[in-house]
Amino acid sequence: MNLSNQLTNKLHIVCFDVPFPATYGGVMDVFYKIRSLSESGIQIYLHVFQYGRQEQIELTKYCVKVNYYPRKTTFVNNIGFLPYIVKSRSNKALIKNLKAEEAPILFEGLHSTLALKRSVFEGRKTFVRTHNIEHLYYNHLAKTESNIFKKLFFKMEAGKLKYYERILKRCDHILSISRNETNYFKLKYGCGTEYLPAFHPNESIYPLTKKGYFALYHGNLALDDNLNAALYLIDCFKTLDYPLVIAGQCENKKLHDQIDMYKNISFIHLKDEQHLLELFHRAHINVLISFQQSGIKLKLINALFQGRYTIANSNITEGTGLEELCHIANDKNEIRSTILKLIDLDFSDEEIAKRKRILVDFSNKKNAQKIIELLNS
Repeated sequence: MNLSNQLTNKLHIVCFDVPFPATYGGVMDVFYKIRSLSESGIQIYLHVFQYGRQEQIELTKYCVKVNYYPRKTTFVNNIGFLPYIVKSRSNKALIKNLKAEEAPILFEGLHSTLALKRSVFEGRKTFVRTHNIEHLYYNHLAKTESNIFKKLFFKMEAGKLKYYERILKRCDHILSISRNETNYFKLKYGCGTEYLPAFHPNESIYPLTKKGYFALYHGNLALDDNLNAALYLIDCFKTLDYPLVIAGQCENKKLHDQIDMYKNISFIHLKDEQHLLELFHRAHINVLISFQQSGIKLKLINALFQGRYTIANSNITEGTGLEELCHIANDKNEIRSTILKLIDLDFSDEEIAKRKRILVDFSNKKNAQKIIELLNS
């Protein structure tokens, strides 16, 4: 299925959402991948599903053409054997546009792969970027959801996704975002699986002074996993004489009531990406907690490029190749004892050298070149 040489500098990318602004993990990986491929000479034909986010002129800086398709979010798309996240992204115009320009196709997430099921793209390489093992992710959502109707939806969606996942047999290469998931997909679907680390906004490690002023937890607090992590950390820090800053956008009364009970814990409403960077540069410790394993947390990569010490639990670090750069703490006592160990410890030159050595695998330029090599193989 090799392409002729004159076509290997072109690539279709089909994305589940508008990937700018790059304000959450999934679209962050997509946007910085697009930018890095474009800077490496690849002509990108971008196809995005739109539901809430507006068209973005920024994308035209890196793409030859950007096509927008409405996502069909009506209830009827829950009916049938196809997962809702897939069926709601059905569009005949997408298939027509993919066929109009002869180039390989990269589908971002299982969400965007319905064209692979509905059509055949003969003589073209096809890639799927997997951001999670989706059925495991939705099973976790079902376990943690208290609303009975949402719980039922997540459970049904997990079952549909587990069956639908076999669509990956139709693509030439699976580009997996974490080492653990690479092993999973390779075992199920064979040697076409490649580990491709996440793309991100960092070019180099930010130069920092040896000490910061507080511990930082940040995240999208509209997500249950992040909200529960913030509440968990409040319980860790309430007995410590050290400040914890929780940063995000959140109107949750329970969270704010808990924060208000303790003088050493505060909430900061994040304005934009620059505001978050300022917090990274002032914090002495980043604390990252998750109650599920899925993909790789972009917040971990950002913390290691932009911040000082990082404390994380195994759900955050396992399979990332970044375990050596973190202090692993899996319960509240371990978190407290690690905090007490780090608060008086200077952020050393040795620590910076270790990061430079390990984070080279997360070079956007290097990983864009991996994709280009697959296009030309």
